[in-house]
Amino acid sequence: MISSAGLEAGIPSRMRLQVRPVVVAWRAHLRRFARDESGSYAILVALLLPVLVGAAGLGTEVAWWFYKHKNMMSAADSAAVSAATAGTNLLTEANAITAFYGYANGVDNVTVAVNQPPATGSFASGTLAVEVIITQPQQRLLSALFGSGTVPITARAVALGNVGTGCVLALDPTASPAASVKGSAQVNLINCNLYDNSSGGPALAVTGTSTVNARMVAVVGGVTGTSNITTTAGIRTGVRPTPDPYANVTPTMPSHCDYSNKFNVKGTTALSPGSYCGDISVNAGATLTLDPGIYYLKGSNLSVAGNATITGTGVTLVFTGSGSSWSSANIGSNANVMLTAPTSGVTAGIAMYGDRNMPVGTTFNLTGGGTQNLAGAIYLPKGDLSFSGGNGTSTTCTQIIADTITFVGNSNVQVNCAAMGGSPIGTATAQLVE
Repeated sequence: MISSAGLEAGIPSRMRLQVRPVVVAWRAHLRRFARDESGSYAILVALLLPVLVGAAGLGTEVAWWFYKHKNMMSAADSAAVSAATAGTNLLTEANAITAFYGYANGVDNVTVAVNQPPATGSFASGTLAVEVIITQPQQRLLSALFGSGTVPITARAVALGNVGTGCVLALDPTASPAASVKGSAQVNLINCNLYDNSSGGPALAVTGTSTVNARMVAVVGGVTGTSNITTTAGIRTGVRPTPDPYANVTPTMPSHCDYSNKFNVKGTTALSPGSYCGDISVNAGATLTLDPGIYYLKGSNLSVAGNATITGTGVTLVFTGSGSSWSSANIGSNANVMLTAPTSGVTAGIAMYGDRNMPVGTTFNLTGGGTQNLAGAIYLPKGDLSFSGGNGTSTTCTQIIADTITFVGNSNVQVNCAAMGGSPIGTATAQLVE
């Protein structure tokens, strides 16, 4: 090391006092440099840098896998709900949805499987449950340092469908029960559903030796007699209320009477549309023919005795009234009834319509039995309906909607009503369950 004396040699004495501080400072810098070990950190960072970069890259790759799974799960959820709602062409419906999310079946190693019922899980026996499984292997990048082969990313969803093909709907929200089947009645709802909006316990009661055969039974409240109910799509309780399909149908009620006298039909009689303020009675053996149109019964009653006949095509019977006088209907056992609703106009698809202003619980007895065929909706939103009838073959469209409904005899009902212009009972919906 150069000494301070050496550095100062040859420097005039008058300048040594000025140079000496600079020399002292320079020597101090040399000593600090000799003691400095900070370079070891730089070496360590250089050695660890590939590991740090690799860990960051691997984290990014894993985050990408999680993102793909989340996006794939959204596609599976949407596809399952859409397919379960559609009810038909499940694979086509599901593939259209997954392709929208970027997972087209057979493209970029994507596989979309659709199963009804699901292949596994709690709903493996549910005929209305739809399972969608999406799989797409992911190529490895930095993770290839830790494993080989592709990384399988899979998303699975199950949705339970509620196909809106109802033929019976009890509207009362609290009655216990709102719908009942009594005695030995056998109710056969052909490929259609029974809906009950009551939250009561029970909301639906099937008692005695009576039976119900339906595609599905959906009740807001509880059910008794489940052992007497056979369904292909299950019995569901705790469901949401089913909307009234004819809530917006409001015929204008006439303020006058076209016919004030009573009609006591004993032979063969034909009537024309209009407002009737007197009772209409069809005696046993008599025949009443109704011309097409709307018949307003204002505080008057319709009575059809056993073995009597009443027929009409394009006909709606509107039961209305005022104050304490409201109309009703009583169709006796073995009455021959062949009424078909109009296919157009304000009452399209409705064979019988009850005024919403009538008192809750107004009695209607439509118990004609197998010879009673009403094509269209029996819509009595405030009525207490007792029903027995319909042979389910000659008449393919019958909707029964009332405040409360009691089946007192054998009834076969089906609901192929598309051509009649009416509204469906229930809507096609689905909910994710897995």
